[in-house]
Amino acid sequence: MQLKDSKTFQNLTNAFAGECMAMVRYRFVSYGAKQQGFKALSALVDDVIYNEFQHARMLYTFIQTARESTIENLPVNSGFPFKEKWDLLENLRLAASDEAAEEELYASFAKTARKEGFEDVAGLFENLTEVENCHKKLFTQLYTQMKEGSMYKKPQAIKWKCGDCGYEATGRQAWSECPVCQAKQGAVLISIDD
Repeated sequence: MQLKDSKTFQNLTNAFAGECMAMVRYRFVSYGAKQQGFKALSALVDDVIYNEFQHARMLYTFIQTARESTIENLPVNSGFPFKEKWDLLENLRLAASDEAAEEELYASFAKTARKEGFEDVAGLFENLTEVENCHKKLFTQLYTQMKEGSMYKKPQAIKWKCGDCGYEATGRQAWSECPVCQAKQGAVLISIDD
């Protein structure tokens, strides 16, 4: 079976579109975090945005191998999340939910690719499944920490670092303003559990 005639090709195009849309949705989350003074949280989301770009790039590369000539249009036919609003806390929860859905979807795409004989594509979808699981955990932790007010307070002393000037101090709570450069608490690098 040729890739261009397979269900795997359709799954690649849907996944490519989904990754592109995720980049934009998460850009909104990052923008909202930055607008509210959460520079470090925004930077964490920016890392996920870059990951989603790389996912789209890898999917795009496989799509290009489907035909020797130019592909004029991609047949995208799928539903995509459109739940996020301008509420940072809720958007973190929804991002975790979106990543869980992608994790499940990519696992099914891997099975289809393997069944159709596209082992390399199946491997990509399996690897993406693992990455989406990591993204889900990150967004879940950020949501929980923000909701519970524990983003800058911990039960045990940890090292806090100013993302602007690099000042470090150990304690159970991050400073509200950096004693060196006066950056607000949102510049403090957030502790994410493994």
